[in-house]
Amino acid sequence: MADVFDMIIEGDIPAYKVYEDDDVLAFLDLSQVTPGHTLMVPKTHVADIFEYDEELAARVLSKLPKIARAIKASDDKIIGLNILSNNGEAAGQSVFHSHFHLIPRYADDTFDVPMPDHSETTTEDDYRALADRIASHMED
Repeated sequence: MADVFDMIIEGDIPAYKVYEDDDVLAFLDLSQVTPGHTLMVPKTHVADIFEYDEELAARVLSKLPKIARAIKASDDKIIGLNILSNNGEAAGQSVFHSHFHLIPRYADDTFDVPMPDHSETTTEDDYRALADRIASHMED
């Protein structure tokens, strides 16, 4: 079943396109968290980052800097950029077609990405165990 991003890719739903090639489509997010808020979606349907293989990841993710630079160059008031991707319902993903939000940052914007700090309650043993557990699952 096609999702809204598949329909945009196919041209069934109009979009304000900023970039397109064989691998990705980038277009303005209608919510415009800040002016220039852009979505980049792979044309190959994958639900989330966990479904990428190495080749698709290389083809898709390599486009992020190019699109980011174009967004920044579009307005001299842009002083930074958040690149966000929610993967899975628990992470806030609402469209289950992988996508990346490129959200320009301005000196006077009020948008914030909460990042709690648990460093005071995380021990050296906790860090070591977490790092070892993650490392043991790395694919070649």
